[in-house]
Amino acid sequence: MSKRLFTSESVTHGHPDKLCDRISDAVLDAILAQDKNSHVACETTATTGIVHIMGEITTTADVDIEKIARKVICETGYDNDECGFNGNTCIVDVALDKQSPDIAMGVNNSFELKDGENDADNQIGAGDQGMMFGFACDETDELMPLPVSLAHKLSYRLKEVREDGTLSYLRPDGKSQVTVEYDNDKVVRVDTVVVSTQHDDDVTLEQIRKDILEYVIKPIVPAELLDENTKSILQVVLLSVVL
Repeated sequence: MSKRLFTSESVTHGHPDKLCDRISDAVLDAILAQDKNSHVACETTATTGIVHIMGEITTTADVDIEKIARKVICETGYDNDECGFNGNTCIVDVALDKQSPDIAMGVNNSFELKDGENDADNQIGAGDQGMMFGFACDETDELMPLPVSLAHKLSYRLKEVREDGTLSYLRPDGKSQVTVEYDNDKVVRVDTVVVSTQHDDDVTLEQIRKDILEYVIKPIVPAELLDENTKSILQVVLLSVVL
């Protein structure tokens, strides 16, 4: 097989996509803690200053959805106006209803039970969400392809250096992307590393580029996979606009 490039992306816990997922997850956790038989279809979207939590939930649990959302946002690091998003003051719009009877009919009981079978292993029906793909490989200790492994570690490293004060000017929103070159399905080199990060507005691009290379990229990407042709690209975000 000829040489090929494979690219994977990861985001920090303060990235808009991840933040919305974490709010939905926190709502689910709180509800299941009170009622393990709850049916929860909770979706979160957001834009600057506004969070929308919507969906269909059937449960006996009584939880404060707005309080949960604000807690997640503030714990993420969006707890003051300088970040462009503030969990203490943003609008939290909750629009939740009970699960549709039509959907409940489809997922409460499995096809086997509806067809008259008494199948102890197939009690619950399946909804239409949860499509994914993936595979295990021996490129990394965690059995994940190298590009996604490095991308996840870079994003986590962004979080670490922000929280431990190494790069205190960073803000929660960030993203990483890694492209790895393969030859006959073997890792040859890292072709491109892209790091995108939110930061205070009084830091120069030159300083950020130097620090990200020194404290984020070099500690994560193996030196033997970097060469003079490896492209290191830095993208910066001055204000967090949650989409």
